Amino acid sequence: MPGLMRGMARTAAVVGTATATRNAVNRRQADKNAQAYTQAMNTASVQQAPPPPQEQYAPPVEYAPAPEEDLTAKLERLGALRAQGLLTDEEFTAAKEKLLAG
Repeated sequence: MPGLMRGMARTAAVVGTATATRNAVNRRQADKNAQAYTQAMNTASVQQAPPPPQEQYAPPVEYAPAPEEDLTAKLERLGALRAQGLLTDEEFTAAKEKLLAG
């Protein structure tokens, strides 16, 4: 039986060495994968596309205020409407009073 014991001891030593080697290789590969992942994430964050440009809008158009029609022109226009028969005397008087009050 001593020969059998030596054979088993030798087998145990070989299996133990193989297991230790396999574990070391696995750890080394896992470290490489973790480093590659970290590097890829850092590179990806640096190389991200720039944000899209903000939309450009034309500045609002500023219109000049309508020229203020003077009171005389307004009264003349009301008189012309009355002369054409488009305003009654009452409508003309009410519109004239409104213009003079305003």
